[in-house]
Amino acid sequence: MDEGSPEIVPVNSPASDPDPEPESSESGDGDGDGAPEPLSRKLPIPSAELNLYRAAVMIRAVLVAAFFRYRVTHPVSDAPGLWQAAVACELWLAFAWLVAQLPKLSPTNRATHLDRLASRYEKDGEPSRLAGVDVLVTAADAGREPPLATANTVLSVLAADYPAGKLACYVSDDGADMLVFEALFEAARFARRWVPFCRRHGVERRAPELYFARGVDYLRDRAAPSFVKERRAMKREYEEFKVRMNYLAAKARKVPEDGWAMSDGTPWPGNNPRDHPAMIQVLLGHPGDQDAEGHELPRLFYVSREKRPGFQHHKKAGALNALLRVSALLTNGAYVLNLCYDHCVTNSCALRESMCFLMDPEAGNRTCFVQFPLRVDDDSDDRQASRHSVFFDIDMKCLDGIQGPVYVGSGCCFNRKALYGFDPALAEDDEDETTTRWSSWCFRKVKERALRRTMSTVPLLDSEESDEQTGADNARTRRRLRSYRAALERHFGHSPAFIASAFAGQGRCGGGGSDPTDVAAGSLLREAIHVVSCSYEERTRWGKDVGWIYGSGGGDLVTGFRMHARGWESAYCAPARAALRSFSRASPTDLLAGASRRAVAAMGVLLSRHCPVWGGGRLRILLRLGYVSCVAYPLASLPLTVYCALPAACLLTGKFVFPDDVSYYDGVLLILLLSSVVATVVLELRWSGVPLRAWWRDQKLWVVTGTSACLAAVFQGVLRACTGIDVGFSTETVISSSLDDDGGGDSSDARKSVRWSNLMVPPASLLLGNLAGVVVAVSYGVDHGYQSWGPIIGKLALAGWVVAHLQGFLRGLLARRDRAPTIAVLWSVLFVSVLSLLWVNVDSFSALPARPTSQQTVL
Repeated sequence: MDEGSPEIVPVNSPASDPDPEPESSESGDGDGDGAPEPLSRKLPIPSAELNLYRAAVMIRAVLVAAFFRYRVTHPVSDAPGLWQAAVACELWLAFAWLVAQLPKLSPTNRATHLDRLASRYEKDGEPSRLAGVDVLVTAADAGREPPLATANTVLSVLAADYPAGKLACYVSDDGADMLVFEALFEAARFARRWVPFCRRHGVERRAPELYFARGVDYLRDRAAPSFVKERRAMKREYEEFKVRMNYLAAKARKVPEDGWAMSDGTPWPGNNPRDHPAMIQVLLGHPGDQDAEGHELPRLFYVSREKRPGFQHHKKAGALNALLRVSALLTNGAYVLNLCYDHCVTNSCALRESMCFLMDPEAGNRTCFVQFPLRVDDDSDDRQASRHSVFFDIDMKCLDGIQGPVYVGSGCCFNRKALYGFDPALAEDDEDETTTRWSSWCFRKVKERALRRTMSTVPLLDSEESDEQTGADNARTRRRLRSYRAALERHFGHSPAFIASAFAGQGRCGGGGSDPTDVAAGSLLREAIHVVSCSYEERTRWGKDVGWIYGSGGGDLVTGFRMHARGWESAYCAPARAALRSFSRASPTDLLAGASRRAVAAMGVLLSRHCPVWGGGRLRILLRLGYVSCVAYPLASLPLTVYCALPAACLLTGKFVFPDDVSYYDGVLLILLLSSVVATVVLELRWSGVPLRAWWRDQKLWVVTGTSACLAAVFQGVLRACTGIDVGFSTETVISSSLDDDGGGDSSDARKSVRWSNLMVPPASLLLGNLAGVVVAVSYGVDHGYQSWGPIIGKLALAGWVVAHLQGFLRGLLARRDRAPTIAVLWSVLFVSVLSLLWVNVDSFSALPARPTSQQTVL
């Protein structure tokens, strides 16, 4: 344990001066007319492929319309209830497909120019003028989030290919766990050897766990003997590092009765994770902190915000906002990259890739964030390694062609100005549009709209500062700042140092940093502790207009949505080598619980004031539809569940949702519709590069989560909106009831935790019901001969569609990989049996009596 108080100590690094304006033609890297060359460009999909894809989508939409005309004009008289339910579900799912499909008609790819970035901001013989980047890593519970994963994430950040003086890493320990602090302390010591090793040999996958997990063939790679020797030594040192980490984890299981104590005997301030003071510790950044070769290391900070009973702490969003304020005081990087505890940097140039968008001379001033795809590490290639390849490689690329992708919660590099609530700079085309309408009758409205685009939500008339201001202008600016002091404090909080940092270097590529003399003198020490106190955000705009948004349950999505609504644009960066990877493989339990949390968050946004249906400001219509699809997708679980149950009902009752007399033209229409579905899928996979296996895995996951997690999320969202009761699913073996996870005693919303295995009952019931229907139908066909198979084929096809999507779920239950409780299967069997008996009894009771024969009438 590092000795001393758990507060910040002096940082031995120069202040981050604001980066100058992008150079013009004098820099020598512009084109013929003197304008600087862009650092990134869009690569549209080849017109032949894209036009063919759009034509297939249009044909499919026309065929869907013709199909519904046929469905409405051909009712099923002997099963009106099943027919009406089927048509309603088909209409709902078709509308959901159309809403999700419209934003996908303009996909695009991105290309970056790292050579132009280096030639403009890193000239030979001059200090690097790249903007400062603050990396915010969030960790919450060492019991569920292994500290080894957090340490690997931190090591991959520290070893990134970026100037050390421009890079700082902040780790938020929201549980004030001494194990996390000790793990980071060990990681800081290991970084002194690991960082120069990566830079000297150009190592990729700069997380040691991922790097050493890959086998190396020294003979095939023709590795130099010096590299082989050094790699083996580094691997031994990493194994010793893991041994120390495992020892810390084993030691942490036995908590002393009096709580943990530091090396100097001082009690650990975080022994009570819900009631402890703020703790800030510099692990890398002391005077003399250098690597093994004497070079400067990036700075590393441990931060644990204050926790007190009776305060709302807002979980991850609150921790990120606390890190945002601390980083503004200590380093104030112009850009902020947020990562989860297990998302390692596997592309050493990932930060430079994001700078190609954010520091671009044209688009950089309008780009609020750059989103990276999140990959999952395994032995297969990049695309197969991601469970979300369809989302990241198709949906995100399509949104990137409109106004930009959505924010997914991690792996995103933000413009700090956008997080503070500033609006983007006025684009040149908007200025031209305003000038051309100067003499029009609507000039006043256009001029006011253009003026609003240059003003931010921050309560300051003009945040831009000019180097050519006169003394009178400066005096007027000071008077204006004094007059707006109260408004600024209501917006940013009562911290003059933080307010000053918010306006440092605005309108430029970089941000201002802290003065090391001020830090050494302790002038920022009290401010850094103050801005992470529990009461700092009270009566401010934090969580409303500043930082990550609170309150709706889907703060990640709403944070990006609010930026897009203010006119910002975003960019999607998917380099050939994956930028980020997560080596912690999610179990089926975690996968189902994560899908449940995302669906509940989406329903929270849909039922809140942040709903993109009526909100959005300057949001483009197609991006608005994209956001609607992102938050309204749980509603599709209702028709999906009913439609998956219809084949079982048809097989068990002998009825069908389609009429028996299908004409030749109706059959051709159905075949054409199915062919159009196949064609759109094939063309979509062709231009996106997503393999068929990944698409099929995504379809199965959609059906499983749609009939379980999303279905429960709909009722959870409605229950929370109507009664204020928040019901969540956990992995605990007993049903528990508690207050908010943050320990907010003043919270009126009770949170009830239910066993996660209950989510398995609906898909298991659907699977068992369809399998039972298949058995009954096949037995009926065998008993009644060849002629009886005609009406059964269509029913078996629908049931086969359901079974094919849920068969992986069945194998997971049988494998008992997560020890799925048998009670879930028993509940499913009981549920299907009761419904079958009820149907038989109700159908027999409601059936019309048979007409008497003539012989019975005579008698």
